[in-house]
Amino acid sequence: MNAPAAPQSEDELAALIDKAVSDRAPLSIVGGRTRGSIGGRGNGAPLSTRALTGITLYEPAEMVISARAGTPLAEIESALATKGQMLPFEPMDHRALLGTTGTPTIGAIAAGNISGPRRVSIGAARDHLIGVRLVNGYGDIIKSGGRVMKNVTGLDLVKLSAGAFGTLGVLTEVTFKVLPRPETAMTLSLDGLSAQNAVSAMAEALATPFEISAAAHVSANASAPSLTFLRLEGFSESCTYRAERLSKHLDNFGTLRLLEIDEGTALWQRIRDAEDFAGSDFATVLRVHVAPSKAGAIVDIAHANKASIMLDWGGGLIWLGLAQGADASETIQRISEAGGHPMIVKSAVVTLPVLTPASPAIAALARKVKHAFDPHGIFNPGLLAGHI
Repeated sequence: MNAPAAPQSEDELAALIDKAVSDRAPLSIVGGRTRGSIGGRGNGAPLSTRALTGITLYEPAEMVISARAGTPLAEIESALATKGQMLPFEPMDHRALLGTTGTPTIGAIAAGNISGPRRVSIGAARDHLIGVRLVNGYGDIIKSGGRVMKNVTGLDLVKLSAGAFGTLGVLTEVTFKVLPRPETAMTLSLDGLSAQNAVSAMAEALATPFEISAAAHVSANASAPSLTFLRLEGFSESCTYRAERLSKHLDNFGTLRLLEIDEGTALWQRIRDAEDFAGSDFATVLRVHVAPSKAGAIVDIAHANKASIMLDWGGGLIWLGLAQGADASETIQRISEAGGHPMIVKSAVVTLPVLTPASPAIAALARKVKHAFDPHGIFNPGLLAGHI
């Protein structure tokens, strides 16, 4: 495979895309190459944003940071840490799960709307993305958004870009709103709950005024009981008070156990990165978005297929690991029928569709949006198949 083209500037990128449009030559957009074929495999000559690097703006007082798309995520997080700040949506690192190398980049975080456990309380990457620069399928450089969050009437290109996986244009720069890093974090554990009872416990905890920042459940395996986790973040005294009140509030589910700080930190990284599903034990790994009220039905389907389960976002995100021999196609169909939205993150069965096709009305709308930004279909053809 030829090395990806890696333009050194936005103008060079625009010229390259303009030529690709003239030649009707499809392009496959890549960032740090850490996310494998999530969303499918784009068909086209590889085009990398890795040379578009550097933080272009950081205003700690305004809690805003801008960086070129190829800037390593670690560079962003290091700069924020010096001022006691963070990307609030704690983006997932896919390398352990997918066995990939490379370097996560801030542009790929935005393009994939990559978010972690704190999403349940504070929102996803797209909720904190406030500005983008991109080159569209006409070879035009477009800027949308800015340094402040504001209401938008009409098409919001900033939010539209998050989760589009580069199918609408190539991001060259992104701007995020950041938040102060919490003084401390406390993780509380409930042992031995079924998945259905765990969803009830997490829902009840999230409905309290005690500001739960993350809620997850890890299903039983041969060597460990099922565990349900709740995280509190903020000032130490506040966390201690809220933990005590929460324990009393949830006493009908069992006794809440407080984890050591280091243990809690490692746990949430493990949950964030779905590390339990790494390795060769699972032939297929599914990431399922679902309304928490419907999580129980998805869990029943998973149990019927002897799948390993992890619930994140209070049950709104379900990870399923299917062993060799399990009928992944039937499982995906049943999950869709039960109201879930499954995506194949990893699979040994290359013939399976990565995404369940969208409804005809939604797919038609998505195609119209795609055509408006990329009329010749040069960006990542084959990606998000069934949706655009």
